Amino acid sequence: MEIRLDMHIHSYHSPDGVMTLSEIAARAREAGLHGVAVCDHDHTLPADEYRAGLPGVLLIPGVEVSTDAGHLLGWFVTEPVGARTLPGAVAEIHAQGGIAVLAHPFEHTKRRDRAEYAAEYVDGIEVWNSRAERKIRDANARAAEFASAHGLRGFAGSDAHTPREIGNGVTIVQADALTPGAVKAALLAGARTEGRRSKAVWTAASQYARRRKSGAGPLSYCKWAAFAVKCVFDDFIGGVSK
Repeated sequence: MEIRLDMHIHSYHSPDGVMTLSEIAARAREAGLHGVAVCDHDHTLPADEYRAGLPGVLLIPGVEVSTDAGHLLGWFVTEPVGARTLPGAVAEIHAQGGIAVLAHPFEHTKRRDRAEYAAEYVDGIEVWNSRAERKIRDANARAAEFASAHGLRGFAGSDAHTPREIGNGVTIVQADALTPGAVKAALLAGARTEGRRSKAVWTAASQYARRRKSGAGPLSYCKWAAFAVKCVFDDFIGGVSK
């Protein structure tokens, strides 16, 4: 059976996330998804939330680890990952029986050093991240090219921090059943990807959430306001150019 998954979503447990699990599930069903991976920043789902699951949607527990080589996704991970070197974090993810995937490898830079370093250790990379092209317009194309050149599995995720972003990055697999074990095996066997770019304004919304949750001061909000205006402008220019 064909399974459609968004493999990179943030809940309110992330500093810049706003969604509850029930909100994630509702939007995922609307988007026609069968499952989602909740990958909060350096934070795994509390055991009670994972056990409760999501109504009508497979919940894949995950984490987005901050490493010396940037962000690393760990899927099927329920325990904290403490290492901050990429090889160490990958080892901890594998020790839990998880899958380690380099997130948005070309989002912020055109240099390949980070991806080259990670390629030896990871199980795959994000070749589509719906936020990755806000700064580097060909970030996803570069990631797909890199994955092909290095024989790495390619995956997709929305990197959603707000409901409207869910489903903007989809990983498609053929699995025997909608269960964690079957989906994990299918991901390792290979996947197709599809997606569309998220609006920059949703990045601004998540940055506002970060400031609100951290009790930021007036200067920080002023900087955010300038950033938000730029995001709106980017979305307007992008819409006009289409």
